[in-house]
Amino acid sequence: MRFRRCLPFLALPSLLLLTACSKEQPFRKPVVKVTGKLTIDGAVPDPPAQVECIAASGMDSQHPTFSRTDTNEKGEFEISTYERGDGVPPGDYTLIFKWQPINLMSRDYGPDKLKGKFAKAEDSEHKFTIKEGDQPKDLGTIDLKTK
Repeated sequence: MRFRRCLPFLALPSLLLLTACSKEQPFRKPVVKVTGKLTIDGAVPDPPAQVECIAASGMDSQHPTFSRTDTNEKGEFEISTYERGDGVPPGDYTLIFKWQPINLMSRDYGPDKLKGKFAKAEDSEHKFTIKEGDQPKDLGTIDLKTK
């Protein structure tokens, strides 16, 4: 008898959880896979370097996105926006680069080993365009010269 009185109170949290999980996904722009390889003075960066896309049109105020990635042990990268390696939304982009070791304990980045030389979009010569429906784009090897 006591169990029957408690049943509505037990069922309510389950019902709320199910309705919360069934909400629609937030707005997502279509993306196109973008890959490449980064070297610094001809060598693979160790620790990994960071690659970030800066939209030429500026940040979308209605549906902002942030596209970036880290290089792997071979210097290769796949730019991510929503999920690992998914790509970037259509638009014109400039790439910027930082080479900062990360402290895994504090999750803080150390100083940029490139000393900010490749961290400003207005100074970067590395640009590309993505159009909706494009095939995956390989940016090839980008070799940053520090000397």
